[in-house]
Amino acid sequence: MNKTAKTIKNISVIGSGTMGNGIAHLFAQFDYQVSLIDINASALEQAIKTIDKNLDRQVSKGLLIPAQKTSALQNIKTFTSISEGVAHADLIVEAATENVDLKLKIFKDLDLYAPTGAILASNTSSISITQIAAVTHRGAQVIGMHFMNPVPVMKLVEVIRGYQTSDETTKTIMSLSEKLEKVPVEVNDYPGFVANRILMPMINEAIYTLYEGVAGVYEIDTVMKMGMAHPMGPLQLADFIGLDVCLAILKVLHEGFGNPKYAPCPLLINMVAAGKKGVKSGEGFYKYHAGSKDLVVADKFIKS
Repeated sequence: MNKTAKTIKNISVIGSGTMGNGIAHLFAQFDYQVSLIDINASALEQAIKTIDKNLDRQVSKGLLIPAQKTSALQNIKTFTSISEGVAHADLIVEAATENVDLKLKIFKDLDLYAPTGAILASNTSSISITQIAAVTHRGAQVIGMHFMNPVPVMKLVEVIRGYQTSDETTKTIMSLSEKLEKVPVEVNDYPGFVANRILMPMINEAIYTLYEGVAGVYEIDTVMKMGMAHPMGPLQLADFIGLDVCLAILKVLHEGFGNPKYAPCPLLINMVAAGKKGVKSGEGFYKYHAGSKDLVVADKFIKS
């Protein structure tokens, strides 16, 4: 079996949201040629503005020089067509919404349009890589490459081997992650992998603790920050991740394991149904205002 890492030069990223633009930023910063793909042209325009702003922040902190910022932006091209955007890709990283039907459709298209030798990676945080690979004709070349948010800052890359993923594909992604100055950790393909199998039940339990009236939002987060040395409380972290994303991951865990301990808290279900999704919607367990870093508990959870 060939276990030599494949050479990667051209990267295509599917999806220009928070994770997609972060992944594109990272690869471009390390001088890879990046095709950022989204069916929504205005979303692509916003993504480039976000990358520009985040590169400026790196320059202001002395992490990059202005010439590196200019080079990174020049390394990114945008596309609204998958077939055009992946035509020359050595690696494609899918970073679309955490929805299994959407991801399966994307991977069917990628299998059709991507070069024969291209590796197909998913940034999924919970959905089975084996299931995703099964809709392609290149299961050995399908792998999970789960980045953490914010991508340019967080060091971990969870590398998930599906049932058919080859040693060569795994070695390539592990090596590539190290070239991006990340710390890759290889895990096997079970619901939630490692990160979210451990994190999401903790977040869910924090929401249950609030739901059952044990303590308030501020108190729960303070206990975990001050007592457990967590940089961010679980309720604030849930807001940051997106309550809709947390709910989707918990559903995958619950369905995948059939264990009631993964059942999402009714409060979380109701908040998502009400459109309170955290930072992205301006309100979750806390209220968020542009330009403000103050942590303000949402009115719903303020004790009278």
